[in-house]
Amino acid sequence: MDVSGEKYIDFLAGCGAMNYGHNNRHLRKAMMRYLNHGGIAMSMDLSTQSKTAFLESFETHILKPRSMDYRAQFAGPTGANAVEAAIKLARKVTGRTNIIGFTNAFHGCSLGALSLTANTHHRASSAPLLNQVTRHPFDQYFGPSIDTAAQLRTLLEDRSSGIDLPAAIILEVIQGEGGLNIASRQWLSSIQKIARDHDILLIVDDIQAGCGRRGTFFSFEEQGIAPDIVTLAKSLSGYGLPMSMILIRPDLDQWSPGEHNGTFRGNNLAFVTARAALDAYWANDDLQVAISKKAETLRTRLEQLAETYGFAVKGCGLFQGLEVDDEDLSRDIRTRCFQAGLIIEASGPKNTVLKIMPPLTIEPQILNDGLDILADSIAACCLHSPHVAPISSSALKKELFA
Repeated sequence: MDVSGEKYIDFLAGCGAMNYGHNNRHLRKAMMRYLNHGGIAMSMDLSTQSKTAFLESFETHILKPRSMDYRAQFAGPTGANAVEAAIKLARKVTGRTNIIGFTNAFHGCSLGALSLTANTHHRASSAPLLNQVTRHPFDQYFGPSIDTAAQLRTLLEDRSSGIDLPAAIILEVIQGEGGLNIASRQWLSSIQKIARDHDILLIVDDIQAGCGRRGTFFSFEEQGIAPDIVTLAKSLSGYGLPMSMILIRPDLDQWSPGEHNGTFRGNNLAFVTARAALDAYWANDDLQVAISKKAETLRTRLEQLAETYGFAVKGCGLFQGLEVDDEDLSRDIRTRCFQAGLIIEASGPKNTVLKIMPPLTIEPQILNDGLDILADSIAACCLHSPHVAPISSSALKKELFA
């Protein structure tokens, strides 16, 4: 709701940081109880009861049921911090510096993470400083007939390709900012085999696609791969509180004491809400079943729109969208959506993918109401209604957060 009392349906969910919705009652109750009992708010790297409780719940509800063996490191408050720690560790362990990143990737805007990010808009101001990264085409970048994993193997095995053997390969299973591009199971398996054959670490950035966005907790867990390092952030705290973590294969935990540190790695309020989210939503399969049903609804509605207007449906789970192939049309649709009470963003190289990323806990009726607004907005724009002046980002922020 904005300052004038207008209500909005949120298909952005804090860019994936609010997977359990705004002011989730389970999480809010846990946080307020912790505060009211005088719980410590910030502890840097010291052990606390809230940190221990979160790690125990994560082990119980996430790692053990999936037969995963990782050590956890709290890398700092943001996803970019987690990526920085992951690539720094990979370089330390292997003694190599090159990192393989992919087209349309987004890993953050700090210098190391930005070197892995593909988008020119984000890279422009720091381009001369972004090095020690080799960019390679993502799955189906040239279409379904060209195997980019096979290309990568050829390049790495050719001593005259000019590509130094990398310390790590980092990828998103679903490229959120890149336009909802999904890596196939076969391609991921091939990439992992390349990494294993050449003693390269495989890092999966699950910052936006993880924590249930695909339906499973991790985006990769049903894709037949076992990453060496996984980065998590955004919805990890469940309440929009800054928190990131990297999961490290135990034999790779080669940090010296204090070698990678940071002040705000002990956000105990985030530990409290993160544990509450795990206990409330991941102790059984109820949430995953609900996500699957809502994802089917979303897919059906998007396919109807795609057939009507000649668009393409992209993504999966509650991480889907429409490729409209026109930047101005995408902007006008989003503007009309906002004016009608729907918050939605765009992704892809030209912002032409209307990205639908609602809270995982969204009520089915509200999901359909939001899709009705989207359908009406598309119809209005595609029927050559009068041009709608785009709302500037500063004006939008002023309306929503003043």
